[in-house]
This record gives sequence, structure tokens and C-alpha cells, in this order.
Amino acid sequence: MLDFTYVAQPSRVVFAKGSLASVASEVEALGCSRALVLCTPPQRDQAEAVAKLLGPLSAGVFDGAQMHVPIENARKAREHAAEVGADCCIAIGGGSTVGLGKAIAMESPLPIIAIPTTYAGSEMTPVYGITENGVKRTGKDPAVLPKTVLYDPDLSSTLPVGMSIVSGMNAIAHAAEGLYARDGNPVMSLLAEEGIRALAKGMKGIVVTADDAEARGDCLYGAWLCGTVLGHVGMALHHKLCHTLGGSFNLPHAETHTIVLPHALAYNAPAAPEAMARIARAIGAEDGPLGLHELAKQLGAPTALKDLGVEEKDLDKACEIALSNPYWNPRPIEAAPLRALLQRAWEGAPPAA
Repeated sequence: MLDFTYVAQPSRVVFAKGSLASVASEVEALGCSRALVLCTPPQRDQAEAVAKLLGPLSAGVFDGAQMHVPIENARKAREHAAEVGADCCIAIGGGSTVGLGKAIAMESPLPIIAIPTTYAGSEMTPVYGITENGVKRTGKDPAVLPKTVLYDPDLSSTLPVGMSIVSGMNAIAHAAEGLYARDGNPVMSLLAEEGIRALAKGMKGIVVTADDAEARGDCLYGAWLCGTVLGHVGMALHHKLCHTLGGSFNLPHAETHTIVLPHALAYNAPAAPEAMARIARAIGAEDGPLGLHELAKQLGAPTALKDLGVEEKDLDKACEIALSNPYWNPRPIEAAPLRALLQRAWEGAPPAA
């Protein structure tokens, strides 16, 4: 018999085509009247559209969200929110923008409404990440969990195919590690396998037809499930490596997850055979880690860290940082096999245990 403890994360999820139109009523439902819209510079137009929908409830737009949430940027956003008298924030975009909203919520009472335009899934988690002095620090705090999430498949219809794929692979990583989490449970395992299945199906459809509404819906549905898994259970080696590589070498978040995932899974495969079987079943492959590596290649996603600008000499430093404060992992984390994992990921070689 499996022993487990399951604690649900409280949040309101609205999943519907055109749900963006209800953003003003969702602000009012939180008892708020001054909503600051957060975004990255390239998504300024989308944020302005949200501000227009808010009408008198809008406190303007802050378009300074950055990858990995540098602490200086988080402080600037908090100061701006205070200056404009915001009583809530609306994060429209991907993980970088949602992460900025969480950074604001860490040190203020402002609730967050998340409107995802990618498949990152961070909107469903109380996990935050802040980068300071080249090191990314992560943690969990219920205060940063978005109070409301609006999932509107229309908002990802123009997301470039390449970004859609790496964003989807990033979401798969959340579910894959949830399958062997120390605090895992049957509910999360069900969600994880279904989330991986939906994303794999949806991404294949997007590659064929970029604006396929059904495929986009599958991806967003899968992202919701995978993000829910990330919000309820702990992560392991894969996420530690990606946080190390991303925060220390300023690598693109989703691309890094896409490349590292098959290798981290292969490392853990001997200690988590049931999880690997679920992953393989979800993507229709004989082997989970190798199947995800092949899926990434099939979808045109990056498969080598060297293609992201990582130099081979950086791998020793990455290994050292990852070993310095390791996450729990089903297989002991040891220097030699970890360094070999990073080498294969750098080369783009097939994953191996």
C-alpha cells in the first residue's frame, strides 16, 4: 500500500476560449480596484490590451519583466507598484512575467492574477525564483501563488512554433519529476501522465499547423496539469541543474529544460522505473528518457547546451554548483556521473544512465 499526504493548493482557474474578456470582473472578485499589468518589453501590446479591458481598474503597465527575475528588477517592480497605488497585479506572459509577479507578492500583500501566454505552468505553483549575484535562489511560499489564473487558448495562438515547443518541454519536465517526487501521491501521478500526454500530442499538432486551435488547447491543458504537479510536490536533480545553468550562465529557461530533461531522467531511471514507464506510455515510446530526446529532435527543439553558448570549460563549474546544495533525488547525486550527464547534454548525445 502506498502511504502519502495530499494538500491541495487553493486557486481559481478559468479555462475557456475568450476568457481574457473577464479580466475586469476577476479583479473586482478579489476586492481590488487598481491593477498593475506586468509583462516583458516584447509583450507590451498585449499588456496594453489588458489595461484597456480593465478601464478605470487599471493602474498602468510595467513592462520590465526579465528572465530568471534579477533581484534588482524585482525591487524596481515593487517600488513602481507602490508608486502607482496598485492593490493587485496581473501578469500576462510566460514564466518570467509570472515570476516577477511572485517576487512582488513575496514582500507585499498584492494578490496576483496570472494570464499565461506560454506553457510554462508556473502560474499554478507557489514556487518562486530570484537571481542575485549570478546565483538563482528558489523556494516555496503560499503567498506568491496566483489567486486567479485565466487560461485563454487564443492568447498562445501567435506564440512562435519554436518557443511553443521548448515551453511545452519545460512543462513536461515539471510533471516528469513529479512522478518520482519524494512527496508524490497518486493524484499528482495521474495529472502528470495526462499532462505529458496532452503536451506531446499538442506539440506535434502545432508543428504541423502553427495556429491549430485544438492543438493549442491541448498544450495549454497539459501545461495546467503539469504546473499543478509542480505546485504540489517537490522537484529533484533536473530542476536543480536547470536552475544552476540558467541562473549562473544566464541561459534561456525553457531551452535549458528541454535539453537537460532527457539526461536527468536517464540518470534517475534505475531508481524510478515506474515513473519512466509512465513517461514512455504518455509519449508513445519504448523508453521515456530516450523518447523525450527523440521527440525534441522530431519537433525541432535544441538538444545541445553548446548551442546555447555554454562553453565546455563551464561544465566543471556547473557541476560544482549543483553539488554544493543539491535537491533531494531518488538516485544519489555523485560528481562523476553528474559531470558525465552534463557532458552528454553539452554535446547533444543520446541520454544514458
